[in-house]
Amino acid sequence: MIRNVLAAAVVAALGGAVVGADLKSGPQPGDKVPGAFHPYNVNGENAGKTACLYCAAGDSPVAVVFAKTGDDAMTHKLIKALDASTIKNEKAEMFSFAVFQGDKGKLEPQLKDAAKKAELKKLVLAIEDKEDPIPAKYNLNKDAEVTVLLYVDRVVKANYTFAKGKLTDKDIEAVVKDVSKIVK
Repeated sequence: MIRNVLAAAVVAALGGAVVGADLKSGPQPGDKVPGAFHPYNVNGENAGKTACLYCAAGDSPVAVVFAKTGDDAMTHKLIKALDASTIKNEKAEMFSFAVFQGDKGKLEPQLKDAAKKAELKKLVLAIEDKEDPIPAKYNLNKDAEVTVLLYVDRVVKANYTFAKGKLTDKDIEAVVKDVSKIVK
């Protein structure tokens, strides 16, 4: 009981940086981003092709979202907010993308529709539909519905992890606020 109260206090103090004391996903702050992979790009300059978004971003400030489903309203809200933040930080050469895990045939129409509805201008939506969707070197937690990495010079500055149904408007605000950690 005391352990649960302490864990809740730590989460509250961190302002949502970690949704659950034990739920971590992906590289953590201070870690190097693990490297290249080639998802299918739904929009952007390589729409309809596989292309390495990690490679395209280079050492620029980057916001990346890894998500398990293409039909979650809160995830779409997060993506729209990160697109707006990317536009706002264009002079800092900010880059952003979201990689959805699952069946390309099912996800592609959902994501094309989402990109159109959100009027995405900068953020690239992509799909990894292999059995092991994201390279194991990214160490994504199977219990994480959404993992957000904010990094610059290929070093993670912030990591947000959300279990299914746990992403809130307040969390989206916190993620967008933390973009200041990667742009100068």
